[in-house]
Order: sequence, then C-alpha cells, then structure tokens
Amino acid sequence: MQGDQPVHRHLLPHFTRGDAWRRDDLVVIDRGEGCYIWDAAGTGYLDGLSGLFCTNLGHGRSDLTAAAAKQMDRLAFFPNWSFAHPSSMEAASFIAAVAPSDLDRVFFVNSGSEAIESALKFARCYHLANGEESRHKVIARRWAYHGTTLGALAATGVPNLRDPFGPMLPDCVHHVDNTLGCTREPGVAARELRCVAAVEEAILQEGPETVAMVIAEPVQNGRGALVPPEGYWQELRRICDQHGVLLCADEVINSFGRLGHWFGSERFGAEPDMITFAKGVTSAYQPLGGMVVRGTLVDRVWDSPVAMFVHGSTFGAHPVATAVAVANMAAMRDEDVFGNVLRNEAHLAEGLKDLMASHACVKDARGTGYFHYVELMRDRAGGVDLTEAEFAELLAGGVLDRFVREARVLVRPDSRGAAMLAIAPPLVADTAVIDDLLRRVDQVLDRVSGWLKSSN
Repeated sequence: MQGDQPVHRHLLPHFTRGDAWRRDDLVVIDRGEGCYIWDAAGTGYLDGLSGLFCTNLGHGRSDLTAAAAKQMDRLAFFPNWSFAHPSSMEAASFIAAVAPSDLDRVFFVNSGSEAIESALKFARCYHLANGEESRHKVIARRWAYHGTTLGALAATGVPNLRDPFGPMLPDCVHHVDNTLGCTREPGVAARELRCVAAVEEAILQEGPETVAMVIAEPVQNGRGALVPPEGYWQELRRICDQHGVLLCADEVINSFGRLGHWFGSERFGAEPDMITFAKGVTSAYQPLGGMVVRGTLVDRVWDSPVAMFVHGSTFGAHPVATAVAVANMAAMRDEDVFGNVLRNEAHLAEGLKDLMASHACVKDARGTGYFHYVELMRDRAGGVDLTEAEFAELLAGGVLDRFVREARVLVRPDSRGAAMLAIAPPLVADTAVIDDLLRRVDQVLDRVSGWLKSSN
C-alpha cells in the first residue's frame, strides 16, 4: 500500500474488471524461467497459457535479450517509411522462406490487432487497384476474436466486446457460423457442410461484387480451440476463387509453432492470400505483428494508379523487434521446437481427455498442437449445463480465477460463449512440464466439482 491506496492504483489494466483490480490481492509477476514464472512474493506458477499464447520459447531466454541489446547499440530506431534496415529485411526474408505457397511479401506492425487492420486495408487497396471500388465487405465468423482496434473489432464476432462500440464500428462485416459442431461424416463432401455453405451464402447475400475478403483462423480461439473439419479450408479457397474474394488466415495465435508448424495453415493444407501474425513471432520478447501476402497481389497494387499500400505506422518494422524475431525464429528452427510440439501434442490432448473422463463438470476437451480448451458444465452424464447464476459466479473474475491461482497454474478462464479454460503451454514444454500442467488442471477441476456440489 502507498498511503491508503494500493501501489498499482495508477496502472490501468487491460480487460480486467474494476472490482477485481481494486482488490488488494493483485498478483505482480516478477520473473520467469522456462515454463514457470514467479510473483513478487516469490510464489511460483506454471505458465499454462504462454503468457497470452505468445511466449512460445518460454521465459528467460538470454539469447533473445542479447539480440535486442546488440541491435539497440547499433540502431535503436529508424522508420520503415521509404527506408529499410538489415534486421527488418532479414526477418522478412526468413518469414517469406517458411510461409506457405507463394506468400512472400511481409508487412510489419506492432500487434495482432494492427495486423488485422493491415489485412483489411490491403484487401481494399487490392480491389481498388483492379478498379472494383464496390468491394469493401468482409465475411468473418461468430465468436472469432480478431482484435480490439475499430477495424479489427468490426471483424471480431464476440458480442460483449463489440456491443459497447457498436455505433462506432463500420457496418461492412457479415458474421457467419463457425465450425463448432460442424463435423464431416463419411461420404459427405466438404462443400455440403453447413459451416462451409454459410460462407458462400453470405457472399451471395451481400453481392459478390461487394465482398473484399473472407477472414478466419485455422483453429479458432474464440469459443474454444475450434478445429475445422477436413476439407474446410480447401472449400474456402474454392469459394473465394469463384467470387474474386481474397482469403485471409488470421494466425496471430496459430503461427510460429502453436500448431507444430511455422504457420497453422500448413496443418490444414490451406492456401490463403494473406496470413496475419503476431505473438509468437518474437515469443513476446518484443511487440511485433504483421502480415505476409502473395507478391503478385502487392505488384498489382504497386503497378496500378493506386501505386502504394496506403498504410503505415511509426514503429512498423522496428529494428529491435525484428532483430529479436530473427533470433527467435532461428532458435525455433535450430532447437527443433516444432518437433517437440508434434511429439508431445498427443500426450497433452490425451491427458486432457482423461481429465474429462474423470470429471463430470467437463463438457469437452478439444484442440490440437499446444492449443487446447476445456469446456465446463454442471453434469455431463445428466446433460445439465451451468445455470446463469453459476456461470456468473464462476467466470469474469469469479471463483474459477481463484481456483486457478490456488493451483498455481496460469491458464485462462474464458466466458466467450461458454465456461472454459484455455490451455496453451510454451512450445518448449516437455512431458514432465505437461504432466505438471495436467496435475494442476486436475486440481482446478476438482475444486470446480466441489464448488458445484456445494452450490446444490
């Protein structure tokens, strides 16, 4: 305390309820090493969410801090407006070399939301270059989270994030069904799936000549690690090609190893025109995001009367951030980090399924790679969901937060459409760390089960 006020009173938090922030039990994270972090009081926690799906190499990597210091000593900053620097060129070349298909032009910004803004604006510039001025609409999916800036928020399909800013959002996005519950039965063509048909129906409803872009995550975060059915991404490609629409894969979470590959699109054979990224590109040691786009699309813009991608920011392609990105990506490659994910993903997935089998409060455990969600309910055997009162008490800074902290595991209670726990350990987590993570999640679920019994 500072006088009669808590010492954190001047810090305005992100996505945190005021009543939770005003409490005097704030956890102050002080240091980290590998897959574990410690608070200022010396209490250790397992980082089961990779910070926020981003500390892919784990904490305490002195090689990444050394890369930042070396670059700061040489060139701490210079803008990317009509200039380049070695670190930004090297980072772009590295990403272009590992990106799928012929995506080979990289535009750097500072965050995932800015990456989405960039994709939206590039799609518009591309269609203007083709003389198709009516193309400005976007097809996105319900419960998808694409960011918080107003353009990205317009694409976001999470009601409680959108609703306060509804009057400020551009009315150009049509939201369609995501892939939750959309399974492909034997003998059924992917194009017959309802979640596929919904995309084409939206384009036709809006008028194909007005639609600029379809955006989707390979595995959708909002509503809980939604893995698409086989053939889904191939159908998105077919639909977009048929109607002259650009296809964007939002890989702010999915890229740089979260699904065991450089880009999640590789896992599903997707061939988007653009991929947005952030988070894992530097393992969060520096803020960096961006998009990688087909070179032919960029050349079309440059060779048209538009003549430029009309977008930019002061800190885009920051020399220190891109230097850290190069060090981070080189370490991922040299240390076979993606191989570690692919070797251990089944252990994590099966462990979560085992927890589901042993806890009646678990409705589902789903995901792939090191990206999973556990969805909660009152009683799976009886098919009884949580009541509205139980949901409210459990989530939004409620008792589930307390259970997570007391188990000393930082996984994320999530209320977007259901009561869920997000689980996404650093990509360097081995079987011992995964076993530790599963034990701690088991403790959380035991506490949830006990709480539900006591609330009868």
